Amino acid sequence: MQVDLSRYNNSWYQPAPVWKRALWYLVNVIFFQSSLCPFYRPKRFLLRCFGAKLGRRVVLKQHVNIKYPWFLSIGDNSWIGERVWIDNLGTVIIGNNVCISQDALLLCGNHDFTSPGFDLRVGEIILEEGVWIGARSIVGGGTICKSHSVLSAGSLVSGEMEPYGVYRGNPAIKIKERIIKS
Repeated sequence: MQVDLSRYNNSWYQPAPVWKRALWYLVNVIFFQSSLCPFYRPKRFLLRCFGAKLGRRVVLKQHVNIKYPWFLSIGDNSWIGERVWIDNLGTVIIGNNVCISQDALLLCGNHDFTSPGFDLRVGEIILEEGVWIGARSIVGGGTICKSHSVLSAGSLVSGEMEPYGVYRGNPAIKIKERIIKS
């Protein structure tokens, strides 16, 4: 058997009406992916208008790319760093006090490499309270980062990270426990 990309068909995947996706695309390019709006309040307002659930004091830096805000939930006091890409073809839940550092990728979509048509697969991502995703890290669909876990810079995770675990590498493995000093 061989891959035949002409057989690719993701017609089953309809994340929103075309007009809503097109309008979000424009808003995303103008207010999020650019430097035109460095202020957090208008960005939070726009995300809520498009169905995102946002807590208090969410920080959204410049050049952030969000695929579909209606699949996004962000808790209180969470930070989204510069050039973060939230490619949320599925649900992304970001808890309270979560830090997603620069250039990190949250990728809910993938392809079934065992399928001749390279079918689309979608999985949710959950970042529980106090999680830190390091700069240039990748979080794959179907991942749960448990409370206060850390993914070190440049690492890749898919699956589950234990609470208070510090993970590093590709694939990420637990290297130690996170101890938060009082």
